[in-house]
Amino acid sequence: MSALLEVQDLRVWFENRERQTRAVDAVSFSIERGETFALLGESGCGKSVTALSLLRLLPPAARIVSGSVKFKGEDLLALPEIAMRGLRGSSIAMIFQEPMTSLNPVLSVGTQIGEPVAQHRHLSGKQLKRRVLDLLDAVGIPDPMRVMDAYPHQLSGGMKQRVMIAIALACEPALLIADEPTTALDVTIQAQVLELLRELQRKNGMALLFITHDLGVVAEMAHRVGVMYAGEIVEMAARETFFQTPRHPYSQKLFDSVPRLDKRGQALAMIPGSVPRLDSAFTGCRFASRCEFAWQRCRVETPRWTVLENGGARCHLVEQGSSVEPQAPVLTLETRHQAPENGAATLLEVSELTVHFPIRKGFLQRVVGAVKAVDGVSLNIPAGRTVALVGESGCGKTTVGKGLLQLLPLTSGSVRFAGQELTTLPKSQLRPLRGALQIVFQDPFASLDPRMVVADILEEGMRALDVGKSPLERARRIDQLLDEVGLAPESKYRYPHEFSGGQRQRIAIARALAVNPKLIVCDEPTSALDVSVQAQILNLLRGLQATHQLSYLFITHNISVVEYLAHEVAVMYLGRIVEYGPVEAVLSAPKHPYTQALLSAVPLIEKETGREVIRLQGELPSPAQPPNGCHFHPRCPHAMPVCAQRYPGESAFGAGHVARCFLYG
Repeated sequence: MSALLEVQDLRVWFENRERQTRAVDAVSFSIERGETFALLGESGCGKSVTALSLLRLLPPAARIVSGSVKFKGEDLLALPEIAMRGLRGSSIAMIFQEPMTSLNPVLSVGTQIGEPVAQHRHLSGKQLKRRVLDLLDAVGIPDPMRVMDAYPHQLSGGMKQRVMIAIALACEPALLIADEPTTALDVTIQAQVLELLRELQRKNGMALLFITHDLGVVAEMAHRVGVMYAGEIVEMAARETFFQTPRHPYSQKLFDSVPRLDKRGQALAMIPGSVPRLDSAFTGCRFASRCEFAWQRCRVETPRWTVLENGGARCHLVEQGSSVEPQAPVLTLETRHQAPENGAATLLEVSELTVHFPIRKGFLQRVVGAVKAVDGVSLNIPAGRTVALVGESGCGKTTVGKGLLQLLPLTSGSVRFAGQELTTLPKSQLRPLRGALQIVFQDPFASLDPRMVVADILEEGMRALDVGKSPLERARRIDQLLDEVGLAPESKYRYPHEFSGGQRQRIAIARALAVNPKLIVCDEPTSALDVSVQAQILNLLRGLQATHQLSYLFITHNISVVEYLAHEVAVMYLGRIVEYGPVEAVLSAPKHPYTQALLSAVPLIEKETGREVIRLQGELPSPAQPPNGCHFHPRCPHAMPVCAQRYPGESAFGAGHVARCFLYG
């Protein structure tokens, strides 16, 4: 019996007057009915272009040069466009990476879900409405009647992604292509989306092409794995084989780059350099310039595909039958320094911080309520240490970071930096302290001025805060900063768009360092990065902390990053911290039900037998109308009557570990 989808020798090139980019170069794979095939690799490897080629949704500059894409035995590349329109959304559907840009902002959710049903199933009226409501219910959206009439901007990120899934599944396709469907989602929402896809796959026998760079998601979802690099598939294997014995050096480096608790105190393995430009004339192995095992043959001879059990690999070492043993990572600066002791002096002390945004209505814009984004947060950040702030999107993490830096007006509370109260300082006295308190934003491309070269970006803050006595001294400082963050001195003459995502994040870190800070708020600085680039940034942050005794407030939803980098962790839910303590204590023995659910939802590379995944019911409540009592009680599996009556006090568990829950009261 033939596979549902068979891709053979697919080549896709982008052409312009100057050069030819070989985005997909001789890619072959197949997917059986009911199977999940994961396509894994760094950004720029050609994964998304491969997916778009299957549906022939490529931009005008792209051209399918050769190959075949057979779906149920029929070559899709040979079909006329009108026949492809009948297949798209009906037999083959796709979930795109960013739901906000994929959904039409001026059409209601019901209209967008109903469009493929009306087009391919010819339903209308009450039948169409019933089908839309059934789809919303199938993807787990509460109150589908209300959501059907809502618009995308009125939904949370998790709900928008569920709407995208409902659109893709509207006509019960035989093949679903999911392009990074969980990259920007919190772990709890990610767990719900993955479970939903698995359930629908079991129910409908659907095949799934899952594109991702998250190894934990691959371990949970895939039956087979294909690793893509520079337009080629360099390894293919069954999931169990791939996670037990990855064969290609690139695959091994991806595993070594993943941060974990057992890697604390040592540098993460990094893949030097970046994915080569795909408009290059390749000779030899495309990974050779970044491979620690490469020798002369790798640079002059292109490796052939070596067939192995349940797959194969494209590597000269594998072809020779040699085993590839990963080398220990080279020690970097932070591994030669001792971490600050627990008794380090408190640098920043935040007490009962509240940030409420007024809700105004009517012609006179009267205040009728408030969005309680931050509602009584207290935490301490010692000198030279990292405190991680974790929680779902919308819980107030970023608002805490901006509030303690005095970038937002505070409703109440105290923020003391090095013993000095910041909330009562006039602007003239607060300005000199700006250099000591810096922030690195989540998206470096949006936070760096695209019209300024790197040198001007780094010098701007120095001139504003009188750092450096002369232009010559500031120029020397710029060269030193670029060297510290691992960028060449000549890069100071380039613009942000000329750098990769990881390099832009390094520039953002260099800008924060330029004014000699003592505390840096890192707002999701690695959330959109590949694991290899993430490893570079985490190593850099650890090294800089050891060298300059920096303190970090690290805002993230990536628990593996917390395990590796943080000393203490604060778990936040709907504007309040529900659990706080040393990383080892909180992550190994979480006390609050929300923390337990958060950690249980993290996809793991290593399978744990008997691990219970706690599925939270419903969506995060609105901070404009938080529930009475414990804010978590409407979603808590252990809720008691007292939980709805008043907010719990702190319960202590030793060594600075505390939680707010009536289970321990």
